[in-house]
Amino acid sequence: MELPTVHSIYRHSERDEREVIYPLLEKDNFRLEKIVSYGQATPADEWYDQDKEEWVLLIKGMAVIRFDPGGCVPLAEGDYLTIPAHHKHRVESCSFDAVWLALHYAVDG
Repeated sequence: MELPTVHSIYRHSERDEREVIYPLLEKDNFRLEKIVSYGQATPADEWYDQDKEEWVLLIKGMAVIRFDPGGCVPLAEGDYLTIPAHHKHRVESCSFDAVWLALHYAVDG
């Protein structure tokens, strides 16, 4: 049997100033991805309104997520939160070194 390949959450294959999403693991009811941001924010007139729950962990950097309704939530390295399905949100701001893990998953019910 072949040994598994080791990857680093901090090493990125692309180096530019656009946000890059790296799929890490995907199955029928969930998707895990790494997101590398370089200061990107969601445009002020746009909102994410997702069909699945999202658990997000800020591994590196700082960010602010705005919720509608609810206001802003600041995130520092190591902070995580769960965003319920259809809770409108957007990235208000983030640092130029932001690295995220995002787990999108379906809740049976």
